[in-house]
Amino acid sequence: MKKIISSLALCSSLIVLPTISHAALGDKLLKEGMTDPDVKELQDVLRQKGIFSATSTGYFGSITKDSVLSFQRSHSLTADGIVGPNTYQSLIANSTSAVTSSTLLKYGMTSNEVEKVQQLLKEKGYFNATPTGYFGTITQTAVMNFQRDQGLAVDGIVGPATLNALNNASTSIAGSSTVNSSTQATASDIVAYSKKFIGVPYVWGGTSPNGFDCSGFIYYVFKNGGGVTVPRTVATLYQSGKSTSTPNIGDIVFFDTTGGPSHAGIYIGNGQFIHAGSSTGVTIASLSNSYWAPRYLGSKSIL
Repeated sequence: MKKIISSLALCSSLIVLPTISHAALGDKLLKEGMTDPDVKELQDVLRQKGIFSATSTGYFGSITKDSVLSFQRSHSLTADGIVGPNTYQSLIANSTSAVTSSTLLKYGMTSNEVEKVQQLLKEKGYFNATPTGYFGTITQTAVMNFQRDQGLAVDGIVGPATLNALNNASTSIAGSSTVNSSTQATASDIVAYSKKFIGVPYVWGGTSPNGFDCSGFIYYVFKNGGGVTVPRTVATLYQSGKSTSTPNIGDIVFFDTTGGPSHAGIYIGNGQFIHAGSSTGVTIASLSNSYWAPRYLGSKSIL
């Protein structure tokens, strides 16, 4: 069993971090008499299941063997006290352990672990956007609000202490006055807000309802309609966020009009996007439009 890369998985109100990786299955048998870091990981998993009550030492002694035997019998496995492929598989399939990870999750990261944190924060009422796996401003603010409520250091970084609090804070606090309403803005809220400015004229460098350029419009809508600060230019917007294979509501869609990403809008669903066009002002257009379709570069989520 190779050194794990901790992963986050949701189980009820717990964040689940299995300590055995799928890639490591079957590459080493663990049995009585061995001393190995993998044995310590095994002991951690068994203890989280309530089967192993001793201190995890990395030594596979009689207590560890008895715990393995107990697990094997309860899961209709061959009860030999040896942790091989079948026992590994069952440990993973039935894992409900809630242990912390040494990996720090923070602003700018994109991973499955971030998505699971978003799902857990959403369950607890701190995160009301669609989990995407990208650690953006909404996620950071949700984490900070959670940390503040739990009496933790408010740094917006998900480390061991915050993970431990997420594991144990089982009560949802949806509606709590400590949750800033801006962090509860959904992609649909942002889209609805953006439509208020249909007809506002295009102004180069404009970032107000008196006039917008394309990125100024996006900047204003996300900041004032969702409490989210995004990069100001198309180029920096394009370098941010998580690429999506097909756009979701609230994603930013990008176009090449002059060479490279040079125009952007907000996807509103049904193949349409809202943007500040140089000849139209703020308007709704179709991705299949004969002008925009061949210039489409892709979409990114920044929530």
